[in-house]
Amino acid sequence: MSYELSEHARTEMKRRGIPLIVVELVLDAPGQVLPGHEDVVCYQSKVEINRKSYLVRVMVNETAMPRRIVTVYRTSNIGKYWKETI
Repeated sequence: MSYELSEHARTEMKRRGIPLIVVELVLDAPGQVLPGHEDVVCYQSKVEINRKSYLVRVMVNETAMPRRIVTVYRTSNIGKYWKETI
């Protein structure tokens, strides 16, 4: 997927310790793709960072060309966001 990384997303990746390779893996093979708000879609996958399980959520504006990553975050509260049935 071709994409553009917003400055906000870059800042959040650095602040939250999420490497670019993890973001790219989520975008290339998401565990789930969920609707977000308006034109934003959430790509999410369960990943391991520093030997701990997280859900990495990548919010992408699908109508921008190229697609624009709005923000990125990780959470250890996987059950809150992971949908067992979509």
